[in-house]
Amino acid sequence: MEINFLPEVNIEKLKEVYASGDTSQVYDMLAQPLHEELYRRKSFDFLDDLSDGQQLLLAYDYVRMQVGQGGFIQFIENGYISLLPALIEQLNDMGAENMAQVMDDVLKVFVLNNELLNKPTTVQEFAQLYDELKEFEIIDERFHQLNEATVKLMLDYAMKHLEHYISAI
Repeated sequence: MEINFLPEVNIEKLKEVYASGDTSQVYDMLAQPLHEELYRRKSFDFLDDLSDGQQLLLAYDYVRMQVGQGGFIQFIENGYISLLPALIEQLNDMGAENMAQVMDDVLKVFVLNNELLNKPTTVQEFAQLYDELKEFEIIDERFHQLNEATVKLMLDYAMKHLEHYISAI
């Protein structure tokens, strides 16, 4: 796969932050330029210009943000379900099989409840989805339990393969 977007990142600063153990800041240093470029282009076609690792960072960040605010129901309602198939494969390839299984379970529940989850909802109907789809509570909890270890695994991999993530300055 040809990588067409490698943001410039200060490699010494990145390594220093990584060595400090601040996974949140390392993640931000790698993902923020991707978010900025996506926002500039205003199209998820941008993902085609990224390495698998960059795609994983960006898609996983959407999962983290959405699930952190309103669980997988919010993630689905905001239209991000299409990110999951590639994300599952990339998580498996990186060795995060347990998190890949969580994402696969989200897809399964989505498929089983497709009609309910694909219809337009009012604020009240959206809120009712949480009562109607209790299986997401368990999946959300599993996500939160595995998130920290998954992020660490992703960042460890990224730091060993920086040429697929950044253009060092």
